[in-house]
Amino acid sequence: MTAPQTPRFKPLGEGDMTDAQRKVYREIAGGPRGSVRGPFNALLRSPDLANHVQRVGEYVRFHSSLPARLNELAILVTARYWTAQYEWYAHQQLAVKAGLDPAIAADIAQGRRPSRMSGEETVVYEFAKELHEKKRVSDATHAAVLERFGERGVVDLIGACGYYTLVSMILNVDRYPLPEGVAAPLADPK
Repeated sequence: MTAPQTPRFKPLGEGDMTDAQRKVYREIAGGPRGSVRGPFNALLRSPDLANHVQRVGEYVRFHSSLPARLNELAILVTARYWTAQYEWYAHQQLAVKAGLDPAIAADIAQGRRPSRMSGEETVVYEFAKELHEKKRVSDATHAAVLERFGERGVVDLIGACGYYTLVSMILNVDRYPLPEGVAAPLADPK
């Protein structure tokens, strides 16, 4: 486990922001997220990018064609791949709330393939893991997701992996902190 580090992007108060930053900040805070946290403090340094990213993220998180439990499963696979501590911390709770078995999340956190997944969970897990590790998916892996979720589901699953890769990269570069008293949930890869 890594020792806590100081974030690289100091928190911005509304009084510290440009008009463009403030506009995006208010859009994020007034949307379904309800607050500005995670990657958005860093992203506000580029308000146009922040605005586009937050809109993509709103779709991926709140409007995906995939059931929330499966979307969160893909997010957890992505967070584990990137060892994104805050991403894991936030989305493990959301995954369990959406109905993902906590044992599945625990196995992924330890870098193990979960042993007790449903058919839908298995195809989402395999697709996300293969996409991250091999940078592509096999015909069989693609066909399994296509059969269950259609073309939109395939694209939405790619979108979840891609969006949360960006989020994980931002969080890791920023060294975005976990809440006070929360230990890093993911071991660093060997």
